[in-house]
Amino acid sequence: MLDSLSSGGWRRERGDPALSEVHGSIAVPKRAGLRRVLAFIGPGYLVATGYMDPGNWATSLAGGSKFGYSLLTVALLSNMIAILLQALCSRLGVASGRDLAQACRDAFPRPVAFVLWILAEAAICATDLAEVIGTAIGLNLLFGLPLEIGVILTALDVFLILWLQNLGFRWVEAMVIGMLAVIAVCFGVQIALADPNWGEVIRGFAPTTEIVRNPQMLYLALGILGATVMPHNLYLHSAIVQTRRHDGTLEGKREAIKYATWDSTFALMFALTINASILILAASAFHAGGAGEVADLGKAHELLNPLLGSALAPTLFAVALLCCGLNSTVTATIAGQAVMEGFLNFRLAPWLRRLITRTIAIVPASIVTIAYGEQGAGSLLILSQVVLSLQLPFAIVPLIMFTADRHKMGTLVAPRWQTVLAILAATLIITLNMKLLFDFVTGS
Repeated sequence: MLDSLSSGGWRRERGDPALSEVHGSIAVPKRAGLRRVLAFIGPGYLVATGYMDPGNWATSLAGGSKFGYSLLTVALLSNMIAILLQALCSRLGVASGRDLAQACRDAFPRPVAFVLWILAEAAICATDLAEVIGTAIGLNLLFGLPLEIGVILTALDVFLILWLQNLGFRWVEAMVIGMLAVIAVCFGVQIALADPNWGEVIRGFAPTTEIVRNPQMLYLALGILGATVMPHNLYLHSAIVQTRRHDGTLEGKREAIKYATWDSTFALMFALTINASILILAASAFHAGGAGEVADLGKAHELLNPLLGSALAPTLFAVALLCCGLNSTVTATIAGQAVMEGFLNFRLAPWLRRLITRTIAIVPASIVTIAYGEQGAGSLLILSQVVLSLQLPFAIVPLIMFTADRHKMGTLVAPRWQTVLAILAATLIITLNMKLLFDFVTGS
């Protein structure tokens, strides 16, 4: 039955959904009201976690410390693109009952789908690399654990994820939202201590052509873009939005798309405040303080105390970093599971899948931290984010194709204005990537 033609523009029957253990596990109350709205809140915050992972810290710290507030406009633009693309992910998941990986496996020839799977796995490994290094640095800053030991200890997070999944998907969402609240409080206090120039902050959100003309600024801008709009989040969101057991009628799906879009939009606006806070903190504490470019997280932690005049600031920085690493661990694991199951229709035990992915990330992280220490780890963090940016088109283009196809989406096809904006966003990302590669090849 899997290979038989089906109606609705899809070549095959959907088959078993990815993340089948949590698919439709959260009931949506039938009666309209606040409880019905709240039932849809959660997936957006798991997605938002991927937009503020440790890799984002490294790029935002480097950008703010070197160029001041100028790259705030990139953070804003990246967030707007993210809101648009995640809305398309919600639409695809709810309307078609397929996540992005399943849709790619259905729509493309096997060789093409296989290449897309490899690229998606590479993006997840790059994400995991950032989490390994960020969590290890957080453990080092808080408890004095050597980086090499911290990197190895990160493999144990699989037990945390298994425990949460056994409790239920709502517990996973609750933990993520709780840690996001801790991160927000930590940065709120640090920004208050840094006392930035708010006039310059506002001007930093205005676009400037210098970003394209300056290769170093473009490199960091692409890093911020790669750390904000992350390929694995597109696969993740289209899968976890299906954890809600809503009315399967046309009107029920319309309502589910609406509430899921609200959920991700508000969550990503929250993510923007965190991302902007990291950059503002770096600009006001390091750039204005004359510390020069600060790319590695350990150096940032070390400099916060003398520059802000409070021993509380570096501790809050380390706590927020550790929370980010743990949160990103949870979401990357779920994304990896959805990608493998969606593309290959093949299931591994979650603990085995996690250990394989984490082992792939631990090897380069261990080599770099042992050979080069914190500085090398920081450079590897930024590189991982640029790799993610280069992977983006291979996830964005299929997403736009599917959600704009009336044969596949029916009456729930994406509005034309949404498709046009998504195409413009994809064009911008691809153009910037080509510019980055040109600069790299020519040595400029």
